[in-house]
Amino acid sequence: MVILDAETRSLKRASIVMKRVVGLDVSTNTIERVALEVGNDLEAAEQARWQNILTGEVPVPSVAIVEFDGGRIRTRKTGCGPRVHLDAKGWNETKNAIFVSATSETSGVDPQPNPPACFLDADHVAKLTEKAKTKENTGSNDSLPEEQEVSEKDQACKIKASHKPQRLLRTVIASMKSSKPFGAQMAREAKRRRFDEAPRKAYVADGLTCNWTIHAEHFEEYVAILDFTHAVSYLFTASLLCFGKTDQAWEAYLDWMTRAWRGNVGVVITDLKSHQARIGLPPEDTDEDDPREQLRRVIGYLENNQQRMRYEEYRMSGLPTTSAWMESAVKEMNYRIKGTEMFWNKPAGAEAILQIRAAALSDDDRLVRLLSHRPGQLTLRRSPPATQAA
Repeated sequence: MVILDAETRSLKRASIVMKRVVGLDVSTNTIERVALEVGNDLEAAEQARWQNILTGEVPVPSVAIVEFDGGRIRTRKTGCGPRVHLDAKGWNETKNAIFVSATSETSGVDPQPNPPACFLDADHVAKLTEKAKTKENTGSNDSLPEEQEVSEKDQACKIKASHKPQRLLRTVIASMKSSKPFGAQMAREAKRRRFDEAPRKAYVADGLTCNWTIHAEHFEEYVAILDFTHAVSYLFTASLLCFGKTDQAWEAYLDWMTRAWRGNVGVVITDLKSHQARIGLPPEDTDEDDPREQLRRVIGYLENNQQRMRYEEYRMSGLPTTSAWMESAVKEMNYRIKGTEMFWNKPAGAEAILQIRAAALSDDDRLVRLLSHRPGQLTLRRSPPATQAA
């Protein structure tokens, strides 16, 4: 029942499958109640470091990769019942992280000096940039766009190569906790997976400050990598700010993106500052939509992340340059937690479904193992009133 709840789109669908496939008539309220209990059990098991649940030897990976990203979940207002009561338009932030044991080859030279074809396609880059802007603004939007289908250009970025890490085992965690406790949870998961003993370690995220605060507090020994796709969106935005929607803007983007791909972002920053001198610095009271202010932010973003943009070195070391695995995991999470008119009770219902879905997406069968170790899980029944009174 819990696994169906984790793998189907809704409580209603889980109830239907239970009846038509398993032959058991179980109400959505019952499924929801049990899911809440299991979600709490999963959280307790994680805090207890999965003792007596996840057993067996944990191998040390040759490449340990941690990726982090935020998400959104829509919730009801606390204590207002099943009807839709929006609080701050219903959207609340989630935290998501994946832990991937991988294998890859190292090289003495850059194994891929030229950027993938997807970053050379104008339409694709424009869509990436628009998606990045939408993601930044989700806190003020009442609705989010549906997940886009993977295009041929997306697939071009995912062509397998020997220098790219190949996934062996993935575990997933998700929560509505704030960054500090979630960072501690990430550290516990990495330690349980013996990532600290891996000869090569990488931490991949976008440029949000909270991502790198977690890195500094818990993953300082990991190579810090800014997701290249996010860098691309900033470079494309910069080209439009400097040259408008012209052929010259596209040529400038191609030059800056290729330099960044090869680890020469310092040259890009210098070039952008020369254009900033031409356009002018923003006054103190400028609007955030002013092109001068936007260009200032782009330059600041690149300067703040410059040490995390040594992409040539990462490829030579067999490390990732994008957070594609994390983006994929978020889409898998969204399959269960986001949908038309889908709201979760805050915080209990939302936290429970995040715990269950993340456990179901983990390759170590932690959800099944927890269910098989729950006390009385085969015979648990509610006691009748008379027995309770006695």
